[in-house]
Amino acid sequence: MTDCTVLLVDDEVEFVEALADRLEARGLHVVKAHEGKAALDAAEGRVFDAIVLDMAMPGMDGLETLEGLLKINPDLQVILLTGRATLEQAAAAIRIGALDLLEKPAEIETLVAKIELAATRRWAMEEKRIEEKVADIMRKKGW
Repeated sequence: MTDCTVLLVDDEVEFVEALADRLEARGLHVVKAHEGKAALDAAEGRVFDAIVLDMAMPGMDGLETLEGLLKINPDLQVILLTGRATLEQAAAAIRIGALDLLEKPAEIETLVAKIELAATRRWAMEEKRIEEKVADIMRKKGW
């Protein structure tokens, strides 16, 4: 899938660089952040087709970052990555609004498939919002 923009958030710089290279080799555009606050700042200024977010980060962890991201834009499609999540954490992530939770190291094909699903969901939500706006305009104009 090309023309898909992904925000990749992980405090492990080498991991982010390697994963970004792999995603970019598959035609994805990647923006990198190394902490929760940087992810929130990035999400304030642009729309991402998917966000790949590490669960365990110092300071603001993945769940806190997820909550902050969804406050900025409830339509964001977030995939959490973890090396050691508990069942409780996984359930909390889904309850908060994560699209999915994958265990590190995730197979690149699996991750790309999840990113494509996220992008498709985001595009469908955007299309629905546009259709609702057009319908509202038509109603107000009496057409």
